[in-house]
Amino acid sequence: MYGWTGKILKVDLTTGRIWRESLPVELIHAYLGGRGLGVRLMRGFHTLDPFAPDMPLIFSVGPLCGTAAPTTARLAVVSRSPLTGTICDCSYGGHFPWRLKGAGLDALFITGASSQPVVLSIRGDKAELVPADALWGNTVPETIASLADAGSVAAIGPAGENGVLFANIMMGEGNGSGRGGLGAVMGRKRLKAVVVNGDRTVLIADRQRIEHACHDVMRLFRASPIIFGELGIAEYGTPALVDLVNQRRMVPTENFRRTFFTESRNYSGPAIRREYGTQKGGCYGCPIQCLKMTPRGEYLPEYEALSHFGALNGISNLSAIVRANTICNELGLDAVSAGATLSAWGEGRGRFPTADELPGLLTDIGHRREDGALLALGSRRVAEQLGNPDLSMSVKSLELPAYDPRGAYGMALAYCTSNRGGCHLRAYPLSHEILRKPVATDRFSFSGKARIIKIAEDTNAAVDSLMACTFSFLGATLEEYAELLSATTGFEYSPQSLREIGERTYLTERFYNCANGFSVADDRLPERFYAEPGSSGDGIEVPAIDRARFDEELQKYYRIRGLTPQGTFADPGYLEKSP
Repeated sequence: MYGWTGKILKVDLTTGRIWRESLPVELIHAYLGGRGLGVRLMRGFHTLDPFAPDMPLIFSVGPLCGTAAPTTARLAVVSRSPLTGTICDCSYGGHFPWRLKGAGLDALFITGASSQPVVLSIRGDKAELVPADALWGNTVPETIASLADAGSVAAIGPAGENGVLFANIMMGEGNGSGRGGLGAVMGRKRLKAVVVNGDRTVLIADRQRIEHACHDVMRLFRASPIIFGELGIAEYGTPALVDLVNQRRMVPTENFRRTFFTESRNYSGPAIRREYGTQKGGCYGCPIQCLKMTPRGEYLPEYEALSHFGALNGISNLSAIVRANTICNELGLDAVSAGATLSAWGEGRGRFPTADELPGLLTDIGHRREDGALLALGSRRVAEQLGNPDLSMSVKSLELPAYDPRGAYGMALAYCTSNRGGCHLRAYPLSHEILRKPVATDRFSFSGKARIIKIAEDTNAAVDSLMACTFSFLGATLEEYAELLSATTGFEYSPQSLREIGERTYLTERFYNCANGFSVADDRLPERFYAEPGSSGDGIEVPAIDRARFDEELQKYYRIRGLTPQGTFADPGYLEKSP
């Protein structure tokens, strides 16, 4: 088999049994890998409680991982989110995916719960569970340092061990499963880490063809001002967005009460470079290298963390924001949910956290003590405890990222139709509404957005199943990656056939959510966005969102998807009719 290995490693932590199985070929072709394959493997488990021992935790690479295809050394971690109750997948980079594929695996399927802390060690064809009592309680860097000689590491910190509902799984190269709390799922299984070391070569169907396809992709990358431009993400990483989003008057400020933060320049991409003398890092073999580090190896915040520990909490102190991000990485916390939860709590108590208070509060969250015991539950539950549910700026209980939906109506719709909750990456309308020049004049209009979001969701689900980086598609297109996939596997793929796989993945996720009680009632923005305008200035007016027009476009989206007006499936047997 070319591209794929056709193998899955299954682990039952309750019994200690570990075994390999062959993946059905029809599933591989129907879902590719990564997000798609992981979502398909959840079938039959999707209604379990996220903390049930039988709930799977799935690691799944894509068919291009291990090849020369740019930006594909990535994997998806899939389970059900304890924060939201939705199906949840998170994308990782680094060296871990490459080495998992090198161990001859397309996926890792972990169920059960160990009676004691363990590490899953995979060395080529061999896999074993190793006692990890001595590692339990350690931070992520401490754990990775202890295991690094054995291979690439995916680990949880105290936040995952203590069941923080937005705990991450962290990779050794500074990457994390950024949303939904899958680190808490791993912690409940008493699995401290997975360490993998494999060096098998991935078989390629047509090496000359893949070389040509790689050349085409790199040509498009180099031509993209957003990727390799003077102010692009290769130079500054995602902090390149700080000034841009602020100029568009869509920076979430003080728990989304305003959309402009005058002091955001203090933590812009150029400001970070001046202060820290940044160095480049990133996923294995990636030409973009968007991850930025200090000369001593401290990972610097990405845009979301900068904005949520910055403007969202009214903080402009760069060193405090960097320290907050580092603490999140050490404890294994999702910085987006952490910053948003602190902000909702701050508005509720009438005072946002100060820069000096951030380290203590984040540490308390990771250990679930004092105020952190409540904050560890996420913003929705915090707001409910405070008696004001409207303080939580979330969709399906997932805290919104750093783009105010009043400033881009495609984003507003995409937050609500996202299967994992408030997420900008399911459709990524930012590229259409904000990044292009001139700025889209229709960003304050819902006209045509239902169809645009549907197509983008299908496309991005295909991208996430290939496990290519979203940033690649700021230069290249699905056409180039279909060519890479065809050259690798020997099967012919087109952009349309990939979108069909993406649609199948999206609808499977949606069906799982509906089976767990999600409906149109959950596809809603917080009340603030319908009732309060954003910040205006420099000729930009940011009005409140017209609720009637939003609902109209949402219903149009349901019709395009073939869903009922309740956002559910007319055919209860949908899953039985799909591969």
